[in-house]
Amino acid sequence: MQNHAQLTAIAYHLPQATLTNDALAQELGEWSAQKIFDKTGIAERHIAAADETASDLAFHAAEKLFSEHAIERDGIDFLILCTQAPDHFLPSSACVLQQRLRLPTSCGALDINLGCSGYVYALAMAKGLIEAGIRKQVLILTADTYSKFINPRDRSVRTLFGDAAAASLVSGGATQQGLGPFVLGTDGSGAKNLIVPAGAMRLPRSAATAVESEDASGNWRSQDDLFMDGAEIVQFTLGAVPRTMQELLDAAGKTLDDIDHVIFHQANKFMLDALRRKIRIPEAKFVIEIDTVGNTVSSTIPIAIARARQSGRIRPGDTALLLGFGVGYSWGGTLAHL
Repeated sequence: MQNHAQLTAIAYHLPQATLTNDALAQELGEWSAQKIFDKTGIAERHIAAADETASDLAFHAAEKLFSEHAIERDGIDFLILCTQAPDHFLPSSACVLQQRLRLPTSCGALDINLGCSGYVYALAMAKGLIEAGIRKQVLILTADTYSKFINPRDRSVRTLFGDAAAASLVSGGATQQGLGPFVLGTDGSGAKNLIVPAGAMRLPRSAATAVESEDASGNWRSQDDLFMDGAEIVQFTLGAVPRTMQELLDAAGKTLDDIDHVIFHQANKFMLDALRRKIRIPEAKFVIEIDTVGNTVSSTIPIAIARARQSGRIRPGDTALLLGFGVGYSWGGTLAHL
């Protein structure tokens, strides 16, 4: 009997420290706490400690998954870690986590370097591994610590991003209602619009890359810091997301009426509201779960699913359209029976 990949469990972990809008308003000036919330839909975001890495957050998310859902770690036979903040250039942080999580040595493990679309890409990889008969249970860990890339005086990104990790289990099952189809895409011409320019092989960090400058909007950053061209990102998103969603529905032979929930990458409330209006998605179907976590990059979709499940909004058997988009440019969408 063929195995069909199913998303069977999700857990997430947030670092202890929080950064509230009140604290940001005091630090940055000009923008009040209410103005920050009105622009972003975010009231607070969690921030990793100085000595806390993305793999630390991923470890705690995985341990929560195992304990909360009674999952045997010996049954995990592949680990995918999606992060843009690895512990080292090498080795792969997934390999380190295999040992730290006490997964069997027969478990494959790898990192993928993707941001806001990374969760959907990881689901696609897991589906391929399972339905090709290569593996039976895939653990997907998404974890990012963008706060470590952000200049404290850059309100254009500091108000948005929070640190977090999520753990998802994809397993083989008999039912054909699982994951898919998938629509994936890339446009590297937009790479420069969401980037940390310095720090790797193309432009190693140096005294020159650490020099800060002020942009026209009063934000400060250096080449060592995260840069986002907000206007270009909005333009890309408003074009790519509606097109990808329609391609996905067409590939599945469905319409929006057949979908219980639409869960986009939780970029910010302004972006999500603009997308919902443009695509004409009913508010009752549209999930926004960002107010106390912020934009957690690769973890926004699984965190939104988990929080909507906890509130009772998502019920067993519901169908969700998942769509991630952002850094790369990269985008991906799928349907998931939850």
